[in-house]
Amino acid sequence: MRISFCQGLLTGAIVLNLLILYYVSRAHHGRNPRVTTLLREFENFENFVTDVANSFLRQRPELPFLVVADSSPYPPLVLPEGARLLLLSPSADQPPQAHRPEFHIQTEFVFLVPDGVELEQPRVIERLIRELEGEGGGPVRLVAAPVLTRSAVQCLHLRVNLREWTATYSPAASGSSGSVCTALQGDAVVLMRTEDLFNLSTALRGWKVKLLESPCFSANHRPLFSSAHNQWKADTRLKDATGKLMKSFGLKRLLLPEGKEQWFGCSKEIPRCFGTVQDDTPEYLYLDRWTPPCCLKALRETTKYVINILESSGVRYWLEGGTLLGAVRHQDIIPWDYDVDLGIYLEDVPNCDHLKNLDSGSLVDANGYVWERAVEGDFYRVQYSEANHLHVDLWPFYPRNGVMTKDTWTDHKQDVEFPEHFLQPLVPMSFAGITAYGPNNHRSFLELKFGEGVIENPQYPNPAKKDWTKVNYD
Repeated sequence: MRISFCQGLLTGAIVLNLLILYYVSRAHHGRNPRVTTLLREFENFENFVTDVANSFLRQRPELPFLVVADSSPYPPLVLPEGARLLLLSPSADQPPQAHRPEFHIQTEFVFLVPDGVELEQPRVIERLIRELEGEGGGPVRLVAAPVLTRSAVQCLHLRVNLREWTATYSPAASGSSGSVCTALQGDAVVLMRTEDLFNLSTALRGWKVKLLESPCFSANHRPLFSSAHNQWKADTRLKDATGKLMKSFGLKRLLLPEGKEQWFGCSKEIPRCFGTVQDDTPEYLYLDRWTPPCCLKALRETTKYVINILESSGVRYWLEGGTLLGAVRHQDIIPWDYDVDLGIYLEDVPNCDHLKNLDSGSLVDANGYVWERAVEGDFYRVQYSEANHLHVDLWPFYPRNGVMTKDTWTDHKQDVEFPEHFLQPLVPMSFAGITAYGPNNHRSFLELKFGEGVIENPQYPNPAKKDWTKVNYD
């Protein structure tokens, strides 16, 4: 087919227009910023937000600068042209998207900066982008650089054990081109992809951060807080924010690299972490979790306290039921148990001032422990405190014709008579960090109570409600 001169001219014009459109598009794309600078953590009562914004916009005026706050800061922030304030709290006079960060960040990357940081070298952001792009689609999803003149940043490994409500931080090794880890401690700037920022809640597990040795960022030469009072206010706010964060993640305990612990659960002044137990199955088992560590800590303290009083009063006792089972298996409380059981000789009760007068009511001793006769049956109970009802139960037995027995029984299968020879003699056992006494020949004692193979075959208290064998804890 022959092409006329007019057709050829028209075809050439179309091709030329397409080429022009292509290069204009590329040039326009090249002018589009790839990074939004985001400042989230600052204090209303004293901050350098204006200085940070000026520093970044002076060096990189084309990059969007976004300040994010829960509510309108007071005193109000004075932001330079090019910086915007995003309030996360919804308001009646604005649409919902006005408070959603994903509607305000249109760039490929987000650059998270702490308060007081200054941008001195305009091209260092591209250096961080190249580092992140060089990682491809691997586990490194964030790149960080240290902030000088602030607390030294440290690369850490974070291991979260939701079953045990615990997060553990440990130091990470450093490599030749920086450290790769799962957490940072100290001041750093962080670059990440915008899509990752909005998927933190579902995709964070398995992500890693690469901490570079350089470039380094400078901080304002003045202290972040000008007075000890403002520093105290900031520390208090950080503590409160950390507590809320731990609660939202369902964590009760932090183990820090230097060996310290931080607790975010119950205490002597605060009720225990779970409510009344129904069907021998505490609510946390339905969440595929074990006893919160703060509750185990309180049970250990109460057990040690009670045993010390029993021994000093001349009351013979022994580890009973599931508590003995925990001592044999773990030298501790069973990880999912919610109380401690001790057997005692009924005839020794008058030896103990804390027990002998409990028929008339309860006793709160000098250390805040509550001693009472249990309303559920003919036994004694020692609670951690008036507020926190974690407890140790004391079950009185007496010998009759060589058999240890009681006058009242519960419907627990382990609540049965047994030969007194298991208590003659009582033998020392490691339990919950102390030496306690238990029956001799504990295997035969436990198999009499629970059945053959009970030591080697763990099971929850009520398999009909929650069956150990049907839970995957890998």
